[in-house]
Amino acid sequence: MVKAARFTFIDLFAGIGGCRLGFERAGGECLYTSEWDAYARKTYEANFDLQDQHPFDGDITQVDAADIPDHDVLVAGFPCQPFSIAGVSKKNALGRPHGFNDPTQGTLFFDVARIIDKKRPRAFLLENVRNLMSHDKGRTFEVIRERLESELGYEFHSRVFDSREVVPQGRKRIVMVGFDKDTFPQGTRFDLNAVDLDGKYPRMGEVLHGAVTDGVELPYTDSRGNAAEKYVLSDRLWTYLQDYRAKHRGAGNGFGYGIVGPNDVSRTLSARYYKDGSEILVNRGAGLNPRRLTPRECARIMGFPDSFRIPVSDTRAYKQFGNSVVVPVIESVARAMAPWVAPASEALAVRP
Repeated sequence: MVKAARFTFIDLFAGIGGCRLGFERAGGECLYTSEWDAYARKTYEANFDLQDQHPFDGDITQVDAADIPDHDVLVAGFPCQPFSIAGVSKKNALGRPHGFNDPTQGTLFFDVARIIDKKRPRAFLLENVRNLMSHDKGRTFEVIRERLESELGYEFHSRVFDSREVVPQGRKRIVMVGFDKDTFPQGTRFDLNAVDLDGKYPRMGEVLHGAVTDGVELPYTDSRGNAAEKYVLSDRLWTYLQDYRAKHRGAGNGFGYGIVGPNDVSRTLSARYYKDGSEILVNRGAGLNPRRLTPRECARIMGFPDSFRIPVSDTRAYKQFGNSVVVPVIESVARAMAPWVAPASEALAVRP
């Protein structure tokens, strides 16, 4: 593994801090955070030591880029809903705009671009849904690439990572990395495709309560360490989900719940998981209703450590983890970037 080099970064659209956690593990120091959602901020603040001098802003559209500290890396998981398959489908059904036409979330990429333009970090990392590449027949992705590469002058790299290598969840996300051509006039030898996740391809048994020796964690478990009874689906909801699946299967569609056991890999956890949990249900055995994942299990399939605090309700926690990044993926990319983004004297000692 490449030795971590010390560098600084800022955390935009920070959510609950998944990107920050990955970059800190790679040797980075966070100088600035922006996140508009009050509940996500609560979780973030519960898990990171925010010194008095560490700015934590809300709406990035109202922030003057000149007020943001200088930094080596800009990190941003800018909102994915305008580009996600589910988000686009929902907005089409409602007759609402999506992508860059979304009047709120869709234009937030340009706030990332204006900050890069003003602060000229040595590098950036952006994360989004895989559908970003195909949205609007590829034009959305080309706008982003053109802005970053041709207009702002950054060497541009992109790759779709499948998180099943490091967590028991099928989750494909695009990571975009760029390096300032003024800082690296001869270019870099950075190869995003060569980033090794060191994957062990884990299974759900490694994250489920009762299947791992994780002990008791109220209110997510009972006194024996098994998932609490409140996560078991009611007879009414379980019947509805079975009927819904049968209806769509009869019509030749693949809609319906996904059920997993200890030896399986789950579907993608989404922000809507709080509604019925249907995309990831845990099999409890023949004749027993399945259950939802607990928030702690959701944290685990996103790669968060058990020491990560969850100070919000289950509903908020499901939304937060469903919107988050997979921490080990970000950490692997950050470690590969570290030798290039650290201050020159230190970076040269560890640069490949």
